[in-house]
Amino acid sequence: MAMSDTLKAISDPVRRQILELLRQGSQPAGEIAAHFDLKQATVSYHLKLLKQAGLITERKDKNFIYYDLNASVFEEVLTWIYSLGLGGQDDDQK
Repeated sequence: MAMSDTLKAISDPVRRQILELLRQGSQPAGEIAAHFDLKQATVSYHLKLLKQAGLITERKDKNFIYYDLNASVFEEVLTWIYSLGLGGQDDDQK
């Protein structure tokens, strides 16, 4: 996984919302899609990019595909962002 792929994946607000949903736990694709006013194919595209970036994983259970947050990669990205000083700290409060 290249950091550029990860940054591209999290640059889109829909994909960031999907990550937020998955922080609450595993969800099937249909439930994720229900949160958005988008076509199923569009949501699938966003899920594919998140998966390619290593931020989420998928598993099949009967007729459903469930998505999970890949917590270790997600934490690695957050740690990297905070190390750059982009974690929302207010430099005026030193």
